[in-house]
Amino acid sequence: MMEKQREHSFEIGPIRPPSEGGSYSLLIRATRNCPWNRCKFCDTYKGKKFQYRSVGEIKQDIDAAKAISNIIITATRKLGYSNVKSAAPIIQNELQLEPDPSVINVFHWLYSEARTAFLQDADSLIMRTPELTEVLRYLKETFPSIERVTSYARAKTLAIKSLKDLKELREAGLARLHVGLETGDDELLKYIDKGVTSEEHVLGCRKAKEAGFELSVYVMPGLGGRARWREHAKNTAKALNEINPDFIRFRPYIPRKGTLLSEEYERGDFQLSSPHERLREIRMMVEDLHVTGRLCFDHFMNSWYRESGSPLFKRDYDGYKFPEEKGIVLKLIEEGLEIDQPIHVHAKDMIELPHL
Repeated sequence: MMEKQREHSFEIGPIRPPSEGGSYSLLIRATRNCPWNRCKFCDTYKGKKFQYRSVGEIKQDIDAAKAISNIIITATRKLGYSNVKSAAPIIQNELQLEPDPSVINVFHWLYSEARTAFLQDADSLIMRTPELTEVLRYLKETFPSIERVTSYARAKTLAIKSLKDLKELREAGLARLHVGLETGDDELLKYIDKGVTSEEHVLGCRKAKEAGFELSVYVMPGLGGRARWREHAKNTAKALNEINPDFIRFRPYIPRKGTLLSEEYERGDFQLSSPHERLREIRMMVEDLHVTGRLCFDHFMNSWYRESGSPLFKRDYDGYKFPEEKGIVLKLIEEGLEIDQPIHVHAKDMIELPHL
């Protein structure tokens, strides 16, 4: 089986949102790397040039995924099983002999009932709308079981795209967008070289919502350090209120080796906030939030713990519903502030950990 699968290997990019990986989405690389690639906190695409893939290339990858899928399904039936999940122990054993990321991705996707797909890399919507629409339609035609297609998108790109184009992409099957807001504070956005203003963040995200997309927005507690935490908290809450995303996902700032912001931290020009200081920052932000989506702590970087070792906040992908569970989040923050600070994990102690 492995020999046949290797003939149909396809490209997979370096990252995807945990909420897509957790549901084992089929990963299709629409573009390579990041068209901006200048954010001072990011090292994901360092030294890599952005590449615009052709529709033909992407379709070839979709065809390869289909061929791998057919091979796995055929092997499952030959083993006498009705579905991949039942045959998983036997198939996994064979995959471990010579692992191929694309084969493993298709296997996990089939194991999870083949319902979601994620378009990589950092900003698939930078593609010309007719081309991306063609890719989306081909993907859905090739895999009718797919119920949701998602992608990363830069708010700047969303702000530039017309509402008509966004609606066309939504109708073609793109359902959820993941946007890195990071902060709503213009001074901080300029400092980290995000390449977008708070106004553009709001414009792009609101346009996406108007087009019918489900919106998942990422925020970085601690990004303002000790110098600008109040402005970060207040202005981010303001931007989030104006956007009203479906999901707000916290990704606390960790200085990654080799990034410009990490170099400033190592020189002493940027001071990391402590676990308690970050909780106070989040408290200020949450107190000002008036949204109707969900607030999620679905990543290990949300490193606040109880003495038992369990996470302070639940880490599932649905998080806490606002406004109904806002009080619960605020109570958890107060609980975390009462716990001795060494019980929590400081950002400086996570620098060497993998991104995941």
